[in-house]
Amino acid sequence: MITSRQLPLPFEHQPRYHESDFIAAASNEQARAWLADMANWPAGRLIIWGDSGAGKSHLLHIWARRTGALIIEAACLPGATDPLGSLIGPLIGIEAIDRCADEAGLLHLLNRVHEAGGRAVMTAHAPAARLPMRLADLASRLKASGSVQISPPDDELLRALWGRLCAERQLIVPLNVQNFLLARLPRSAQSLRDAVMQLDRAGLAEKSQITRPLAAALLADLLGPESSDLS
Repeated sequence: MITSRQLPLPFEHQPRYHESDFIAAASNEQARAWLADMANWPAGRLIIWGDSGAGKSHLLHIWARRTGALIIEAACLPGATDPLGSLIGPLIGIEAIDRCADEAGLLHLLNRVHEAGGRAVMTAHAPAARLPMRLADLASRLKASGSVQISPPDDELLRALWGRLCAERQLIVPLNVQNFLLARLPRSAQSLRDAVMQLDRAGLAEKSQITRPLAAALLADLLGPESSDLS
């Protein structure tokens, strides 16, 4: 007898970035404090940096909703002297400046915001001193900006984040499997996101409950050799 098998469609899950979904924790406390103190940002600029999945983009979107700021991707800056023309207001968020392909455009954008007395929030995976900028003027502007790190998550935040990621996808993972995975997965938000995504895809395809052996097999690349011990 042939049983049906659901094909998981290759649509990427889009994060919601709702303020109510953000998990406040010690690791992001300083970043939240900096965002609330716009008047004291050096040169009116702030760089929020940290590992992938740490919450940089989430905080940026919360700030943008509260202030009415425009958010743009640094990788999408057009190669032009005046990148966005009249679209630029006094408040702007710039995602992933470490992936910027148009450094002259980014420099011009930051100068425009500064001249207007505005504020700019940027995200990156590293502090300004470690960003591979070729333009000396841009590197100087970034180093003169305020900078705050979102630290690696603690146990409480990892468990809360796991619960939120599963809820977003309506993914049911038994408690014993959750405990097994959280004790073995790398301690980063991105690792949890990758694990939940893989489990969700497998659950859609197999239409079966997620067990410890299944999770260990699916996530072997993340869990390492210890995952073979299922006793």
